Amino acid sequence: MSEAITPAPVEAAKASGRFGLPAAIALIMGSIIGVGVFNLPTSLAPYGPITLVSMALTTVGALVLAIMFGALARRLPADGGPYAYVRVGFGNPLGFMNAWSYWITAWAGNAAIAVGWVLYVEHFINKGHETWGSILLVLGGLWLAAAVNLSGVKNMGSIQVLTTILKFFALAFMSTVGLFYIDSANFTPWNVGTQSTIAAIGSGMAIALFSYIGVETASVAAGKVRDPNRNVPRATLLGTLATAAVYMLSLVAIFGILTNQQLQSSSEPFSTAANAIFGGTWAGDVMALLVIVSGLGALNGWTMICAEMPLAAANDGLFPDRFKQLNRAGVPAFGIVSSTALASVAMALNYMGSGGATAFTTLVLMTGITAAIPYLFSALAQLKWRRIDRTQGLTAHFYRDALVAVLAIVFSILFIVYSRNTGAQGTRSIGQIFGRGASHGSWAEWMPFILAGAALLVGIPVYRRQRRNMTEPEPVPPYPDSTD
Repeated sequence: MSEAITPAPVEAAKASGRFGLPAAIALIMGSIIGVGVFNLPTSLAPYGPITLVSMALTTVGALVLAIMFGALARRLPADGGPYAYVRVGFGNPLGFMNAWSYWITAWAGNAAIAVGWVLYVEHFINKGHETWGSILLVLGGLWLAAAVNLSGVKNMGSIQVLTTILKFFALAFMSTVGLFYIDSANFTPWNVGTQSTIAAIGSGMAIALFSYIGVETASVAAGKVRDPNRNVPRATLLGTLATAAVYMLSLVAIFGILTNQQLQSSSEPFSTAANAIFGGTWAGDVMALLVIVSGLGALNGWTMICAEMPLAAANDGLFPDRFKQLNRAGVPAFGIVSSTALASVAMALNYMGSGGATAFTTLVLMTGITAAIPYLFSALAQLKWRRIDRTQGLTAHFYRDALVAVLAIVFSILFIVYSRNTGAQGTRSIGQIFGRGASHGSWAEWMPFILAGAALLVGIPVYRRQRRNMTEPEPVPPYPDSTD
């Protein structure tokens, strides 16, 4: 690297600027809306329009998580989000495990976004999908996002706002104009597969669950947000609500515009629907360009998250000191570079033949498990704190917060359960989100759990090495006054 990296206190990051509510909302939306949602209709098509119910139930779960993380951020607006809540709630050992788990989610998920993104880039170049061309394009996307993040928080925030506006426009267009081109006949048959109604809805949720990872990103980067105790909760809820609205309406439109046969055969359902609305191919080209921008925005946001979690953990002594070293722009350069390097390696698995594609699809499923762990423990921390609050006479919003936490636990468990390879059809659908092949055979069913366990075990020597450097967690702050 051409720029020297020197140790600096966390306060140095403040000098580089922070972003306000609009950029925080953009971070939430930009991190949730990546490339996967634009292939989601094709992935859900083998089950039929019944998966609109799956998406609705998943949306409820995502909003529950958003409400919970908003409440937790208001009480404890600390860098690291889920990691910070678990560390304060249960101590350093579980705090480290959750930080390590979330970091795995961040860089492995970034690799998945990059692979899905390059398929739309190849709508225009490398149309023959030459392997080395694809690899170079994916690397270009990953490291372009890294370069933007290395240049400072202001640049990262500005690009996040711009890309979020453009990607939101693509979904909002289909959520409004697309509704006028619906043919109700395309909603029948309601269940096109051989599964029962309950099984079909569950299979749909197994796919839809992945489209909402990112509701917690503003809380992870709370230290980069101005007035975090107000803006983080607002950004989390508003960003998730806006995303949920365009998700649901655009899916209704796509299922209504295209027949199920068209959906199952299309690799770019939003482009196919745009062409169906306007005729010709130019509209599909424009939609593909917007998806490319969407992918870049997601890579930009998740690259920052890849570094923010280790930064927060390093400041508490749980991660090595190199993760808290800031460059001249006031950003954790080592975390950005190391996470992007790991994402690059994970991406390379996708281009090692059919075996590599299978391994990569399993890696994507693994991220569901490693994301659900911090979600689950954050909900448990909330339950613990609210129970203590009640014994101290602080009963405001107790039942609301407790119910939300319990629902978040249920949602997290579903996230884990449906992250396994549940057979050829379900795995094929997950693979379609990222544009690659399926895993076949019962041996692969539990591989996401095996890989997640192995990745978590790698953190044990890091924990043992850092144990002597860990600081004691601060006491949990009191429950915020409801009038604040």
